[in-house]
Amino acid sequence: MSAIWLKILPYIAALLLVAGALFGAYHHGVTVTTDEWQAKWSERDSRDEAAQAANEASERAKEQARQLAINKVIQDGQQIIDRATADADASRASADSLRVAADALAHRLTAGGASSHSCTAAASAAANRAVMVLADVLKRADQRAGDLAGYADQSHSRGVTCEQAYDSLGK
Repeated sequence: MSAIWLKILPYIAALLLVAGALFGAYHHGVTVTTDEWQAKWSERDSRDEAAQAANEASERAKEQARQLAINKVIQDGQQIIDRATADADASRASADSLRVAADALAHRLTAGGASSHSCTAAASAAANRAVMVLADVLKRADQRAGDLAGYADQSHSRGVTCEQAYDSLGK
């Protein structure tokens, strides 16, 4: 039996040598393929990172442009509001002169001589009270109208500013 083994042993050794060579070739092929795929994945990952960085830079630039547009709208709106406030102040000053004139007119009308006749004096007192009430109503109405005009101007200016800020976001 040992003679059979001695005859088969070179064939077994050759078979093992061929199997070892085939396994080595297979292992080398797997390693090369893995390295190729790893290189492709690394290249894809670097392209993705570059695209992400470019996208982030683009979005940052858009965001900064939007913020600059909003800041300009806010600045312009504040100038409009400041002008409206200055106009309201000027209007109040002219209204004050109107109130002073109404007071002077009411004082002049009420200071007009009192009659010695009791009917004329009573009628004159009633007319004086009516003039005073009318002058007071005129002053209050003018003051309230000025306040409401100021609020309306500011509200309109703020609304326009808000609308422009919103419109600038769509660009």
